[in-house]
Amino acid sequence: MISLDSLTVSYGGWTLFDNISFLINPKDRIGLVGKNGAGKTTLLRLIIGEQQPTSGAVTKNADCTVGYLPQQMKVADTTTLVQETAKAFDEVLRLEAEIERLTLEIGERTDYESEAYAELLHRLNDANDRYHILGGETRDADIEKTLLGLGFRREDFGRATSEFSGGWRMRIELAKLLLRRPSIFLLDEPTNHLDIESIQWLEEYLKNYNGAVLVISHDRAFLDNVTNRTVELSLGKIYDYKVPYSKYVVLRAERREQQMAAYENQQRLIEKTEEFIEKFRYKPTKSNQVQSRIKQLEKLDRIEVDEEDLATLNIKFPPAPRSGQVVAELKELGMSFGRKHVFSGAEFTISKGDKIALVGRNGEGKTTLARLLIGHLTPTEGSIRLGANVNIGYYAQNQEDLMNGEITVYDTLDKVAVGDIRTRLRDILGAFLFRGEDIEKKVKVLSGGERSRLALASLMLEPHNLLVLDEPTNHMDMRSKDILKSALLKYDGTVVVVSHDREFLDGMVDKVYEFRDGGVKEYLGGIYYFLEKRKLESLQEVERKATPVAAAAAPKEASSGKLSYEQKKEQEKLVRKLRKAVEAVESELAGVEQQIAQWDEKLAAATEYIEADYAAYNALKARYDKLMHEWEKTSYELELTEEQ
Repeated sequence: MISLDSLTVSYGGWTLFDNISFLINPKDRIGLVGKNGAGKTTLLRLIIGEQQPTSGAVTKNADCTVGYLPQQMKVADTTTLVQETAKAFDEVLRLEAEIERLTLEIGERTDYESEAYAELLHRLNDANDRYHILGGETRDADIEKTLLGLGFRREDFGRATSEFSGGWRMRIELAKLLLRRPSIFLLDEPTNHLDIESIQWLEEYLKNYNGAVLVISHDRAFLDNVTNRTVELSLGKIYDYKVPYSKYVVLRAERREQQMAAYENQQRLIEKTEEFIEKFRYKPTKSNQVQSRIKQLEKLDRIEVDEEDLATLNIKFPPAPRSGQVVAELKELGMSFGRKHVFSGAEFTISKGDKIALVGRNGEGKTTLARLLIGHLTPTEGSIRLGANVNIGYYAQNQEDLMNGEITVYDTLDKVAVGDIRTRLRDILGAFLFRGEDIEKKVKVLSGGERSRLALASLMLEPHNLLVLDEPTNHMDMRSKDILKSALLKYDGTVVVVSHDREFLDGMVDKVYEFRDGGVKEYLGGIYYFLEKRKLESLQEVERKATPVAAAAAPKEASSGKLSYEQKKEQEKLVRKLRKAVEAVESELAGVEQQIAQWDEKLAAATEYIEADYAAYNALKARYDKLMHEWEKTSYELELTEEQ
């Protein structure tokens, strides 16, 4: 469908792509991965023709249509939500007009046997076929289904597009793109402006889509759920794996190990051969063997090890200063902006050491609560009280608006740093991958990922005991997200994080607060526990909204609060699934415990230090800790589900 042939892209003396090639086939589900700056967005621009390669070519089939969603785009401000979304059906509207005109003309003619009449019938038939393929008959229903799936409400349909924030405008463009049904979707970070529910809806849509998908995303769960092929860009080269992201990570590590082993074996062979040549070069009796070895080396196909991009963040939050046990206390907290009511009735306590996630649809109040916590907003209902000695570090979602684009990277930190820390600014920037000339770049030329790193670096300038992080992983590559997650797990302070990234939140947070329909609900568990509970609650909500006839047929069941037959079946299915998961983890734990016991005996009797043995032992203990966390989480979910 699309062929990329020997693409090279160079800027001056620097090469971004070096002679890369691959094919995109119909129905492919490709995740395009690589570090920030590896050239992922550039590759999409090459495919759509927005940018030209230095050499090589991009070839598309004649009937191939491309739908491209960039990270940033403008939406027209002259129409309503539904009118703007309906622009996706421009071709359908043209076909409707043509079908009407052709039908009218055919009805007026009487030359039924003529070639002109047959031609009109042929054109009408073609127009009708194309109209059906593009979903002309169901377009109003498709518009409604797509907008609701992406998180809009029916009452939003008549609102002017100018009233929506940047994130919601991106959703409008995504809706138009989905409704156009191109041969291939090129999606650049589509989940950045979506909440968890909308991400799950988009996953289902893309999995069932009849065309191809090429997506750039730093959301591991999204890639695993949508893609079946992973194309990695690294240091100008391309690596193609016919598996989803998580399997690609394993295969990539295995390929690297095999490559290194083959390279090391060949290097030993070369070294021994060169030693033989050097030793017997001047001995006449060995001249034939020496010449044979020289020819052997000349013919040898030298193994090259792929250069590995090992640049990583080095995040370690300063130790949290001592604070009171109660970090923040919210009582009947609510917020409105004029006539716009955001949420009310938030009543909970944030305790020292809590790791909390704020989730929910966009516009429901997650960022508002974050700003209430840091004192940027004053509540219109209830109260919020911070505990003793609470020092807050804040990462804002809208970094572009808050940073001065005209000053340099170094000056951005220098303006807020005080005391001895100013002597270490270059070291801090180096830990966040700003090295050499990078620190003299103006903020306005930085990529989204670089701005995220600079904002995180500013949090290191002062010790905090409460971190409030609003979408910290947007624009971050996979490796950087993992490093940030690890740093937050080791951080001994309190964390409140707004995020839609399920993998990032999994194992890190122990409480979830959902903002929904003007209220706030607490879930005492991790993010996947919350998602399972929401599925069950959604099912109960559907049952509550059953038709009046169905409701009248079972008044006792409704009034008693008992689960319906379908709900019981769903709950029993979930209980069986969780029991099976608990048993599987327990079985694996028993095996790991046995292996650790064997290692304990072996190491106790050891008479010398063997680094590989201790590395294997520590890896086994790390696996045990991970399994214990998984067992605790799954057991807790099972216990809560059985109690319902």
